[in-house]
Amino acid sequence: MDFQEQTALTTANNSFSKRSTVLILAIACGLAIANVYYNQPLLGHIGRSLEIPVKQVGFIPFLTQMGYATGLLLLVPLGDRMERRNLITTMLLLLSCTLVAEATSPNLIWLSIASFALGFCSIVAHLVLPLVAYMTAPEQRGKVIGTLLSGMILSVLLARTVSGAISEHFGWRSVYAIAAGVMIILALIVRKEIPVNKPSSTLSYQQLMASLVDLFRQQPVLREASFNIALIFAAFNIFWASLIFLLESPVYNFNAQVAGLFGLAGIIGAITTPLVGRLTDERGPRMLVGIAVSLALSAFVILWLAGTHLMGLVVGVIILDLGMHTGYISNQIRVYNLVPNAESRLNTVYMVINYSGGALGSFMGTYVWGLWHWNGVCALGFSLLTIAALIHFNTRQRKLIQNP
Repeated sequence: MDFQEQTALTTANNSFSKRSTVLILAIACGLAIANVYYNQPLLGHIGRSLEIPVKQVGFIPFLTQMGYATGLLLLVPLGDRMERRNLITTMLLLLSCTLVAEATSPNLIWLSIASFALGFCSIVAHLVLPLVAYMTAPEQRGKVIGTLLSGMILSVLLARTVSGAISEHFGWRSVYAIAAGVMIILALIVRKEIPVNKPSSTLSYQQLMASLVDLFRQQPVLREASFNIALIFAAFNIFWASLIFLLESPVYNFNAQVAGLFGLAGIIGAITTPLVGRLTDERGPRMLVGIAVSLALSAFVILWLAGTHLMGLVVGVIILDLGMHTGYISNQIRVYNLVPNAESRLNTVYMVINYSGGALGSFMGTYVWGLWHWNGVCALGFSLLTIAALIHFNTRQRKLIQNP
């Protein structure tokens, strides 16, 4: 590393050491990713507005998250070879355009295309996170990334709450119109706060994409962490995509605003995320992954047995969110620690697999609800988490035998 690079890295480190900068980046990450989740409490309104049956409306969150996974695959690797500040600002402005398209959708086809494009452009957080990981000392990485993820998680929770409330008063389209304006403001703020950052790789785009396959093949921890979080996230989205239909059913007779308020039940997960980051630094991420899987499994047991009672549903949501967020950050830190100067590409593999699982979970949640209602939803989520537990603890046992 030459003198100029060292000076730039020191300047960026000083910038990221300021709590205000980290807070702004946490808000930016959160507001960008929140766009992916606005539609979950709105599915009932969208279906009635565009006359879409339940089984088809489930494609909306599925397409949004598949767009997100595609954006992660095709765009995030660019963070290792392009100047990140310009890339992040550009993506925020493009995201604003897709939100306008979503708000003006006249039919299912337009809405489907706009939803995919919206997800595709919502990958801003995963351009910011590798940048922060690269610019942060390893012994502080868990703490700083935990703070950023806390902002992301809190925004996802509030996204459901805010979109449900706005939809009840002003219609579902207004949710996306407001978000479009927020993205433009955010682009201006982020451009001012993020320092110019020299790319960490000189590989061509084709070489970057080929290296994703190499990383996946050569890094068993990357494969293990990616499939673990994909199974947890699939179960998580199975629950959230179908929750609105449970709440609107005769069991509860609630509306979209109340469905959105259930997102606040998971705020404990957001608050505890920085603590999870610190525990990961101190105890190691693998132990936290085991705790995450156990929490998520426990949550689905509670939801299955007591989800038709309000208190049981709230407790289940809290524990499920704790499990999801613990698994997310602990697995992600495992991945970031694998190969220096490849943070964006490692994150790409991890998040593409993660969101592919989440997208399938969103679709399966609404589809299974249409067939078997709440019992089917809980059985499917529990089954996926059982697979995650078997893989995780079986792998751990093999490693203990090999390295007693």
